[in-house]
Formats: sequence, C-alpha cells, structure tokens
Amino acid sequence: MSAVDRSFSDILQSIVRNVQEIVRSEVRLAKIEIREEAVKAKSASLFLGTGAVIAIFAILFLLLTIIYALALVIPIWAAALIVAGVRRFKQIHATPERTVESVKENLVWAKQHTK
Repeated sequence: MSAVDRSFSDILQSIVRNVQEIVRSEVRLAKIEIREEAVKAKSASLFLGTGAVIAIFAILFLLLTIIYALALVIPIWAAALIVAGVRRFKQIHATPERTVESVKENLVWAKQHTK
C-alpha cells in the first residue's frame, strides 16, 4: 500500500501507535534510570552508615583511652567520672546562640526604622 492509497484514519492510527510506542519507551527508560539511581543511593547510604558506626566506635575508644590514661594517676572510677563530666560540660552552651542572634536582628531592625 503506497502513501497515497492510505486513508486519513489509517495515517492517524499510525501516528497514535507511534506516539504510544514513544511514550512506552520513555516510561521504560525512566524506570531504568530510577532503578540505577536507587542502586547508587543504596550503595552511598551503606557507606555512610558504615562510616557513622566506625566514627562512633572511634569516639568510644578515644574516651576509653583517656580514661585509662587518667587511671595511671588517679583511681579508674574517678577517671571515668572526669571524662563523663567533661563530656557533659561540652554539651552546655555558654551563650544562648538563638537568643543572641534574635537580639542582634532586632537591634538592626530598630536602627533601620528609627532613622
């Protein structure tokens, strides 16, 4: 059948089939790309999780090393208390950072609006 012999409906059906096939191919491609990205993300998150666990163990061993080093000059229970106390003090913030920032912003705003 030549192009001249085809009816308008045949040509339209052919176009619709071609568009459907293009859409299906694009959906398949998108699925493959998403699957590949998921595999990459899984691999990266596995490495990140492993690194986090190793970092936690490293910190714990460092603290134990400090305790044993202090135990050479003081009793081990006192060394453990000192290390635990220092860790607690590091968690305390000397200045409330959010409050300081808020006050600074309010002062800047007040200076701008009083001129």
